[in-house]
Amino acid sequence: MNFSYFVSWCVFRLVFATYFRWRIYDRERVPKDGPVILAANHASFLDPPLVGASLSRPLNYLARDTLFPVPVVGWLLRTWKVVPVDRDGGGAAGLRGIFDRLLNGGAILLFPEGTRTRDGQLQSSRSGIGLVVIKSDAPVVPVRIFGTYEAYGRHVPFPRPRRVTVKFGPPLHFQELRAEAKTCSKPRLKEIYQQVAAEIMAAIGRVELPATRG
Repeated sequence: MNFSYFVSWCVFRLVFATYFRWRIYDRERVPKDGPVILAANHASFLDPPLVGASLSRPLNYLARDTLFPVPVVGWLLRTWKVVPVDRDGGGAAGLRGIFDRLLNGGAILLFPEGTRTRDGQLQSSRSGIGLVVIKSDAPVVPVRIFGTYEAYGRHVPFPRPRRVTVKFGPPLHFQELRAEAKTCSKPRLKEIYQQVAAEIMAAIGRVELPATRG
């Protein structure tokens, strides 16, 4: 965790703890070291820093490549080692960046839906995350984010003080599908990518808030 990332991490933790009254559950499910893919639902611009601030290990993020030429913003993204991606969320350079972070034992945050929800509900997944999962050996930890749509969704012009919560689900490994993908046909490989993506979204959907005490 370099100095720039550490300072930002501390600031975000303070903001989420005070203004948003955050809650974090089951973060011990995220390995403390080694490659790991965190797959989260996406409702707000708050989601990336919220997940990152909830963990003690640094995360790698994706960002639109159009942000990197912007003064100050581009500098911050580069110091945080953010992976630039095109508007579709991938591209050859973006994929190389993702695999480079994983091969170096990093943790990377991906949003299977590809874009922020418009109604607060979970969306269908895109197959891109399936490709990343199959081409790597990293475990996948499903992450469910609650409250950020109400706090700062597309319909909210300024962040509101609503409680936000992050809960981590049990890791997924996809060993059988990874083995099959090594020898299957191209049509079947595309099916595997989509199957993995769908299973990840289903796993995110199964992550629920703890029951409140009545």
